Amino acid sequence: MKIHINGEEITIQNLHDLEEIMGNIKREYIHNNIPDLSGIKMLLTDCDGCLTDGGMYYAETGDELKKFNTRDGMGFKLLREAGILTGIVTGEKVELNRRRVNKLKLDVLEEGCTDKMENLASICKRFDVTPEEIVYIGDDVNDIDVIKAVKFGCCPSDAAYAVKEVADYITGALGGRGVIREVAELILSYKK
Repeated sequence: MKIHINGEEITIQNLHDLEEIMGNIKREYIHNNIPDLSGIKMLLTDCDGCLTDGGMYYAETGDELKKFNTRDGMGFKLLREAGILTGIVTGEKVELNRRRVNKLKLDVLEEGCTDKMENLASICKRFDVTPEEIVYIGDDVNDIDVIKAVKFGCCPSDAAYAVKEVADYITGALGGRGVIREVAELILSYKK
């Protein structure tokens, strides 16, 4: 099969060729459209809809269950190893989130948030960072102000439409399916 990209004819003989071409296109897009992230010192994310698929699962006993993605856990670990602070800013206040934060050794857990801009200001003061040194990932309308305030505001591909309208970057991943890992890899690509 032959395709034309920017006037150039390219032959695709197998799936590997197509994946390589798509990878090159994605790298070029990122290079031309993503701001310099080399000064990023912190990644913050909402929990439900970003770290999870947004679903709430309840056992017969009343226990709440959430499904997290291990790729996101590795994304947090890679960021930590690169000296980047990480955390969760969420409206919920549940033990399940606290256990996840402890397991992943995150630096920040802001829970029960009703005004995430206030939480952002508090985090900036506590960790001596500015919004220009922060990446934030959110999926719903209560995240919009923070997404607009930070250096690089992101959202999952299944975020609310209003969030997609203001985000600097919409991940290819759905919420709970590697969103943090995708954004972590973008940040780390500027740290090399």
